[in-house]
Amino acid sequence: MVDSRFPLVSVVVGFLNEERFLAETIESVLHQTYPHWELLLVDDGSTDQSTAIAKHYAARSEGRIIYCEHEGHRNRGVTASRNYGVQLAKGELICILDADDVWLPTKLAEQVALFQQYPGIGMVAEASEYWYSWEDATKEDTVVLVGAPGGRAYQPTELLYLLYPLVPTPAPCPSGLMLTKQAILNAGGFEESFTKKYQLYEDQAFLCKIYLAERVYISAACNNRYRQRDGSCVQSVNEAGQYHEARRFFLNWFEAYLRERNIADSKLTKLLAKSIMLNKVSGLYAKGKLSLKKVLNK
Repeated sequence: MVDSRFPLVSVVVGFLNEERFLAETIESVLHQTYPHWELLLVDDGSTDQSTAIAKHYAARSEGRIIYCEHEGHRNRGVTASRNYGVQLAKGELICILDADDVWLPTKLAEQVALFQQYPGIGMVAEASEYWYSWEDATKEDTVVLVGAPGGRAYQPTELLYLLYPLVPTPAPCPSGLMLTKQAILNAGGFEESFTKKYQLYEDQAFLCKIYLAERVYISAACNNRYRQRDGSCVQSVNEAGQYHEARRFFLNWFEAYLRERNIADSKLTKLLAKSIMLNKVSGLYAKGKLSLKKVLNK
């Protein structure tokens, strides 16, 4: 339960070679109307000017912005960087902000208020603006609501039946989340095995762990801009034809996660089995090893 009127919110930004966008991301935290936050900038082994940018902001912040890095300036991946930031965080509440996304000024204030209004929730998730116009003013930005009705809290497991990755409805984006630190710790943090092409599903693996254990409030508000750009993980995995492989890795991981924790939920088991089957069939079709007629007859 969040009792304080102004609980400390720790904002974790992991970054790797984001010199084009990092300053804009940091500025969006500086412009928050909510006053009680700290910002942890976790350098994942950058080799461009983003290291200098992060250190510059930290040096002039009077302790509110903390620059940190892995031992030896190593590159350990986005999940390890988030976990490191959570480990160092002093706040009762934690937000993840991707290093190329930005927040609108009331993001923290609105989500803190929801934690105070709904005692006992472990996470708030909001809609996200898929932001195309940052690069091309002729492209239209689109607000994507989370695929479960907003304005209410959901009990543990409910969202697994309603949202991607097991149901084809939109999942929340990392930059649209706020969680209690305890919820993250109880879940064991972010899964560090989801690297390289499997990084496509790192956020979904984490969210599934939260959905299993926590009450989650879904908000219809939108206070984050999710930058759409070339070179993203989604684009590179799809262009390489590795989507079904990455999804199989996630589904196998989730199946093992449930088994290791003796989580027996017949509805969830059936939904997961269906997802595994559909991914196998659609993967074979994508590789030309299965005809459309056979897919439709499945």
